[in-house]
Amino acid sequence: MIARFGSGGPWEASIGYSRVVVAGPFAITAGTTATVDGQVGPVGDPHGQTRVALGIALDALAKAGAAPEQVIRTRMYVTDIGHLDEVGRAHGELFGEIRPVATMVAVAALAHPDHLVEVEVEAYVGDS
Repeated sequence: MIARFGSGGPWEASIGYSRVVVAGPFAITAGTTATVDGQVGPVGDPHGQTRVALGIALDALAKAGAAPEQVIRTRMYVTDIGHLDEVGRAHGELFGEIRPVATMVAVAALAHPDHLVEVEVEAYVGDS
């Protein structure tokens, strides 16, 4: 069984994607940035953007029935690898005890010039 959950984000309808897809035992988020109500924030703050983006992803997973403790993988895409420590610190604040596998890679650009980080989060929700 596959279930799709939207968040009403500005690009979901025009691009054609879901915020979260639950497929079998996995709940997977789309790439998530620090965009709230169409506004990017906090501008220029990689730590803050990571906290906001991960918070949005975790809220979306919760609506799909997944708890933070069920997160097994995160991916972080940064526009400047020099932000590694700040992005990593925000990740550690949320996942320090959970310790999912994680990847961080530098990319040339994200969807908006103020985006510094985009995250993806995957959770194991069990056989349902």
